[in-house]
Amino acid sequence: MESLPEPARAVQSPDGTGHALEKAEAAAREAAESTDVARIVAAVLATQQATQQSTTPAPVPRQEFSPTKWLVIGGVLIAGGLVASVFAVAVAIGGLSAGLLALVLRSMWRDVQK
Repeated sequence: MESLPEPARAVQSPDGTGHALEKAEAAAREAAESTDVARIVAAVLATQQATQQSTTPAPVPRQEFSPTKWLVIGGVLIAGGLVASVFAVAVAIGGLSAGLLALVLRSMWRDVQK
């Protein structure tokens, strides 16, 4: 594996950051030479990036108002209501007819019994 080029040495600052920079460079060179450490670091970084990505869904585009759709829905509801009312009237007529038939047959039965 190719080693990193030697960086220019930083001038020692009064707060001592030059020594810390040298330690960081040495650690970076050591990590680059060790492929196992590099793989582990890459895996950790990939995991962190995957967990930090936002998972907010894209906004749904708003549909325009369609009067035709609502007219069709209204028409279907009105037609359905009319069919239901005609069916209710047919059931009522059938019930009335059955009731009248029962009365007529009872009357005839009484006449036959006399």
